[in-house]
Amino acid sequence: MVNMIIDGKEVSVDPGMTVLQACEQIGIEIPRFCYHERLSVAGNCRMCLVQMEKSPKPIASCAMPVGEGMTIHTNTPEVEAMRKSVMEFLLLNHPLDCPICDQGGECDLQDQSIAYGIDHSRYQERKRSVTDKHMGPLISTTMTRCIHCTRCVRFATEIAGVPDLGLLGRGENAEITTYLEKALNSELSGNVIDLCPVGALTSKPYAFIARPWELKSIETIDVMDAIGSNIRVDVRGAEVLRVLPILNEDINEEWISDKTRFACDALSYQRLDRPYIRKNGRLKEATWNEAFNTIAATLKKVNGPDIAALAGDLADCESMIALKMLMQNLGSENIDCRQDCARLDPTVRSSYLFNSALAGIDQTDAILLIGCNPRWEAAVLNARIRKRYLESGIPIGVIGEKSDLNYEIMHLGDDVNVLHDILAKKGRFSKILRSASRPMIIIGQGALARGDGHAILGLTRKITELYKIVDNNRGWNGFNMLHTAASRVGGLDLGFVPGPNCRDTEAILDGASQGSIKLVYLLGADEINMERLGNAFVIYQGHHGDTGANRADVILPGAAYTEKNATYVNTEGRVQRAYQAVFPPGEAKEDWRIIRALSEIIGKKLEFDSLAQVRAALVEANPNFLNVGTMSPAAWNKFGIDGEITDMTLSSHIKNFYMTDPISRASITMANCSKAFANNHFEKITNNG
Repeated sequence: MVNMIIDGKEVSVDPGMTVLQACEQIGIEIPRFCYHERLSVAGNCRMCLVQMEKSPKPIASCAMPVGEGMTIHTNTPEVEAMRKSVMEFLLLNHPLDCPICDQGGECDLQDQSIAYGIDHSRYQERKRSVTDKHMGPLISTTMTRCIHCTRCVRFATEIAGVPDLGLLGRGENAEITTYLEKALNSELSGNVIDLCPVGALTSKPYAFIARPWELKSIETIDVMDAIGSNIRVDVRGAEVLRVLPILNEDINEEWISDKTRFACDALSYQRLDRPYIRKNGRLKEATWNEAFNTIAATLKKVNGPDIAALAGDLADCESMIALKMLMQNLGSENIDCRQDCARLDPTVRSSYLFNSALAGIDQTDAILLIGCNPRWEAAVLNARIRKRYLESGIPIGVIGEKSDLNYEIMHLGDDVNVLHDILAKKGRFSKILRSASRPMIIIGQGALARGDGHAILGLTRKITELYKIVDNNRGWNGFNMLHTAASRVGGLDLGFVPGPNCRDTEAILDGASQGSIKLVYLLGADEINMERLGNAFVIYQGHHGDTGANRADVILPGAAYTEKNATYVNTEGRVQRAYQAVFPPGEAKEDWRIIRALSEIIGKKLEFDSLAQVRAALVEANPNFLNVGTMSPAAWNKFGIDGEITDMTLSSHIKNFYMTDPISRASITMANCSKAFANNHFEKITNNG
């Protein structure tokens, strides 16, 4: 420990801390603009100046390491005068257009000007004007407001891995800009809006929409991928206006992807707000009773084994357990939550979890990516891998398509034979796995959503055991499954999978096309091939008019993730709760309530009437649902099969990051992003050997 004196108080702090961190640790606030805990130190705003005894001049507390016997003063008249002078310089060229600035009301410059600045300026010269820059469809720029803190530059370079931003020019001509005046091509670009301490970078879709004091904020979780990022939803009236990140060190730190942040505009478009029934080939508006009675009449003509249900990627656990119980009452166990036909093993929990936890990436010393593209499938996780790579230069091998992941990779090939070579202890990466103390495998759905997925899963398990990637003695399990669907782990945990000798997704689609499956219940399932449903009677329950609604014979309007209190389980098996921010539009209802009401109409009543009772059914299905907010370790057992692998090429099954689900496909902002980045997305190829 380092002993020092701060404002007359003796303190002991960890070596390696800065003076600013030491002051914050004992509750002394130090103003800052350029400093950020997750970015490198720039020391260029000078707002954090303090006095240090025996120093001939003030020190920048953000850049000064603590030292034994150091004496710091943070509240002297000299320090106060320094802060006022710095603030005066920062406002020298600032346009002072707070009334029309989207940052107004939540601006660091405003807050610190009030707390540390003065009420006048001695400068009479003309303010400079800076041309606004083009940064794509997401970020609006007013660069005259920029104070050159360089947070955005450091984020783009260090966290996002897209070194497109920089500070060009010197003195009064200095400007933050993209080097070639192009859009900031990153799935995490929206985070620079949060980082900007002034109104230079703001949200383009949110421009001139609302002021912060008009909004009500609800803390919830994201469902655009399987990470379960913690988010804050800001609403005004019945409309979701923006989504912001919430700090959670174990999951998303303080970042969110652009899809999480900006796809919320789709919650106002293409919504299903009332029931529909198909009559004479066209969907007609109906009442709830008409829709339920139509379903009831159809069910009277169908036997239990001829009924099937599929849960989509955004389904919550409450609705899945309700639908599972309804299907059981109807005499059918033809149910599946794996609409992409991924060959996951629901009987072994460790086989489908990100077992090391997302935070385990910070400890690994070698990573092997199999059939996945984390930059598209989980942008926040990819940033964590990049952070680990920058910290220690760990080797990262990729088996699958070659793409730019924003860190150096060893592309081992896209052929399954590479896995056979690693199992035979051949190849350059086998040596790396043998020498690593905490190796990690991350396998994606692209490797499993194929006919021989079970064999690939079994082959990967053998590699895991051979190289001791699971080591119970050290408490390390580096076998990690990267899911892309927010509903997937929850569905597997509660058993939304076919019973013995019953049909999975592939068999359900085959049965429907052949006529043996006569009724299919789609719980937000839009990613299947609707043509394979044949002449089956289709019930679609969801919140957007996507492919499932277009095929449906009856549409039951459900609630989106911001419109219900719901449970989700992320890719690492962490149970999390989403909370209602607004009410569903029109006549739409919470999904479990729809299923409960339907069960009574058709004479198969479910024995629950409240959300608490539904959640009790979740706990009965799997006790892990009791552990909200925490991970439950899973025992390692045998899974997968020893089978023939036919198609040898591995690749990610996500081809467009901006359009992966009914919500993002309905988003105007995501459509603009897809148009802007479709032609140049991942042009660069990183190949380390």
